[in-house]
Amino acid sequence: AATLCALPYLLFGADPSFACIGAIFGLGSDMSMSKLNGGNRFFGTVIGGFIGIFLYRLYLLLVPQGGRTLWQLLFLFVGIVMLIMCCQLFKWPGGIQPGGVVLCIILFNTPVETYISYSIWRMIDTGVGVAISLLLNYLLPRERVIRFLEAAHMRKRASAK
Repeated sequence: AATLCALPYLLFGADPSFACIGAIFGLGSDMSMSKLNGGNRFFGTVIGGFIGIFLYRLYLLLVPQGGRTLWQLLFLFVGIVMLIMCCQLFKWPGGIQPGGVVLCIILFNTPVETYISYSIWRMIDTGVGVAISLLLNYLLPRERVIRFLEAAHMRKRASAK
């Protein structure tokens, strides 16, 4: 899933990191686990991303040039509380961890000039990765892969005799 996800990004000269992370998180042992894992990743990223955009904007009102200040700690605390409340409200507590990661990245590692576009692209990239994982798990369910491997193993044993 990660390789399939990275291919188009690399062909177009884009960074596939967040899409690959979404693809890896979106994988599960079956379709229901993929939906749960991928849903947690995507939902958390979207909620954390929008909270991050909002709080970063407020931060820039206090510190227009950006940079590292103690204000970021206050905004991180408020953001995590908002994230927990939103995930509880939407009954998606599995989104708290990935949402917190995105929130930290936006607050501590995003250039002032591009914080909105950066955040939006991280949400889109994560959605692409999760979608590819869901598609792969749909097209190649575990049962189908196991049957294929068993058949290949039996053919190999038969041809060895």
